Amino acid sequence: MKSLFSVAILAGALAVPVAALADDTPTPVVPVQVTSLVRGSLPTIETVYGTVGSASSSRQTIMAPLQAAVTNVYVKLGELVNQGGPLVRLQPSPASESAYTQAESALRVASDLVTRTNALVKAHLATAQALLNAEKSEADARAALNALKMQGAAGPNIIRAPSNALVTKIETTPGAIVSEGAALVELAQPSGLVLHAGIIPSKARKIEINDPVRLTPIGGGETLQGTVEFRGALVDAANGLVPIDIATPPGQVLMGEMFRAEITTGHIDGYVVPHSAILIDNAGNTYVVQERDLTAKLTYVHVLGSYGSKDVVSGPLVMSDPVVLAGNYELSNGNKMTIAPKEAAQ
Repeated sequence: MKSLFSVAILAGALAVPVAALADDTPTPVVPVQVTSLVRGSLPTIETVYGTVGSASSSRQTIMAPLQAAVTNVYVKLGELVNQGGPLVRLQPSPASESAYTQAESALRVASDLVTRTNALVKAHLATAQALLNAEKSEADARAALNALKMQGAAGPNIIRAPSNALVTKIETTPGAIVSEGAALVELAQPSGLVLHAGIIPSKARKIEINDPVRLTPIGGGETLQGTVEFRGALVDAANGLVPIDIATPPGQVLMGEMFRAEITTGHIDGYVVPHSAILIDNAGNTYVVQERDLTAKLTYVHVLGSYGSKDVVSGPLVMSDPVVLAGNYELSNGNKMTIAPKEAAQ
């Protein structure tokens, strides 16, 4: 009995200092990194993807002026041509050549009639009205011949570029027989390239003409700046999207190049904090940790928007209390902290 009693006393004596030691253990002080809380705004962004093409207002279709055979096509798709550069060579069809020959003959006959009628008028054998009629017939015949000559019916005709342009479509090939008005080549102004994109209807309503756009090439490359040039008012039945055209910087994009376009449609105001300051609890609620007298203060917030590495939030934040960044996930409400250099907090 005595030995058991002694063991109990010894165990009780040992238990006291162990419990006391546990109670005296200090709460760990968490090293953190902080930043000042600021009010501001971030842009609201709608992102679309598209391909560079020509604006409808910058396109020009070169058409055959008469029925003819295509003997040469001098340009290739995507080629830049200078004003006056050759595009297509046409050889008039037999019917066009025949029409030109008939027009030449009609002019000779009309000119002879004017000469004879003029002589008759001087001999008082014809009236002045007859001379006027003959002269009108001659003028009409000359106009018809000139029109055919301008169309190229007089012989082989080379169609040339009316201005500096980019070849966006070739509609014919050597050996083809084309009728009057048939499309030969489509041209576009080099400075008239736009990014053709589309967006879902619910987001399209936010976009307006002249909204600024940040253009990033798919696959990497220099970021460019553009503006919204056109936003459609109907949904394309083929893809369910509202069409958008974005003006691109002249000479800095290529036809067919693909871009990611970030359209700034407005701004959101609130507290601007780094994304790393936003935490989520087990219930899915978002909060940030502020520092007051080296003590953690948890505050629940609503994330209103994001851009890059920053978020705009709203909530009962205190402007004078810095926001905790690195180390914030280790803190509970009321925990003590110490401000550490960035390297130590990571």
